[in-house]
Amino acid sequence: MSQVGQADVTSSGSIGLGGDELKADAARLPRIVILGAGFGGMAAVEALRGTAADIILIDRNNHHCFQPLLYQVATAALSPADVAWPTRAILGRQKNVTVLMGEVEAIDRLERTVLIGPHRVSFDYLVVATGATHSYFGHDEWLAFAPGLKTVEDAISIRRQLLMAFEEAELSETEDERSRLLTFVVIGGGPTGVELAGAIAELARHTLARDFRRIDPRNADINLLEAGPRILPNLPEDLSTYAAKALDRLGVTVRCSTRVLSCDARGVDTDRGRLEAATLLWAAGVTASPAVRWLAADGDRAGRVKVNAFLELPDDRSIFVVGDTAAAVDTKGNIVPGVAPAAKQMGHFVGQQIAARVRGETRVKPFTYRHQGNLATIGRSSAVVQLDSIKLRGLVAWIFWSLAHVYYLITLRSRVLVAISWLWTYLTFERGARLITGSGPRARTPDHMP
Repeated sequence: MSQVGQADVTSSGSIGLGGDELKADAARLPRIVILGAGFGGMAAVEALRGTAADIILIDRNNHHCFQPLLYQVATAALSPADVAWPTRAILGRQKNVTVLMGEVEAIDRLERTVLIGPHRVSFDYLVVATGATHSYFGHDEWLAFAPGLKTVEDAISIRRQLLMAFEEAELSETEDERSRLLTFVVIGGGPTGVELAGAIAELARHTLARDFRRIDPRNADINLLEAGPRILPNLPEDLSTYAAKALDRLGVTVRCSTRVLSCDARGVDTDRGRLEAATLLWAAGVTASPAVRWLAADGDRAGRVKVNAFLELPDDRSIFVVGDTAAAVDTKGNIVPGVAPAAKQMGHFVGQQIAARVRGETRVKPFTYRHQGNLATIGRSSAVVQLDSIKLRGLVAWIFWSLAHVYYLITLRSRVLVAISWLWTYLTFERGARLITGSGPRARTPDHMP
């Protein structure tokens, strides 16, 4: 396995591969293993910069992904390389870090090891930051028909499915089938669902408007389903109402108080009737990674690991859980939300905690979540923002949302490229990442039904 760091695989004090176990020399530095290269894991690594420790970062992918902008990859506004960067390149200058690409299969708390494939990685401190995946509320069979958006692969697959729907509609010989192919349903009215629905509407109404001859993409029927009484329930009601009206102006039909009963290859059944649609997208819920099972720990209903005020396992102060994987409670007794700023704050806190212990210091201040506001973009020149008592909407909110997201991108190259791409899209409505590649799902016509 290749690595980032100055030690080589056989020298004293470095990470060695002996038999089936990844071990260190007896005189080694403290070993900190971090699972997950998302926001929480990367923040923990950064907080440990300069610490006299061997840090091992393990992730199933070789890249860090900026998840809040995945929907723009899915709707052809950005390319995958604009929102994801090789982990080794990001951490190449942090000499106390070794990066391993592998799938976590188990954690042996008694032996203090993590199992990745045939290899065991020992640890003195463990940080679990493995994130969350889609939750279908006990109906995992819906995944085949309504994919969610959590990874670069998800975004590329959804982009293919969206664009193929228009291509299949151009080929269709019947009006009924053409109508079904041009019907899109986004399930879930949170920020991801709102942003997806608005972006699909702009893709159909503007970007693709002149690209076809037998169909008019502007006739696409885009639906946003929300089981609750309003979209964006974490925002004040007036901002939620503004967002719903903005979506309506884009041509999105917002269906609140509409509960999904089943999904299939032809559409979706709800408690308010059926929608025939070739494309269903899931943005309604998430569940944590299998960390509860790995750690044999207590979890909540969403599968998150219950942690104490220091983000530790209550019965093991050397194991920390952060981000979407943790059921952390703030000083007011509320569950810390599963958003990127919260994950970054938790990762930074845990990194500082471990660094202090390595130095022989004692840190007694518990984790405090600092809420940085709620944001959602609806489309071109339209967004909603809540910052404590400050509320923004429309173009001003969209500019704020854009600047905030550009600021948090990892590399200068990505900041420049994304800013230029957004400016170009704003001026021209063009989306440059409209390639249909790979062998992912096609629009589900009868000939392509599973």
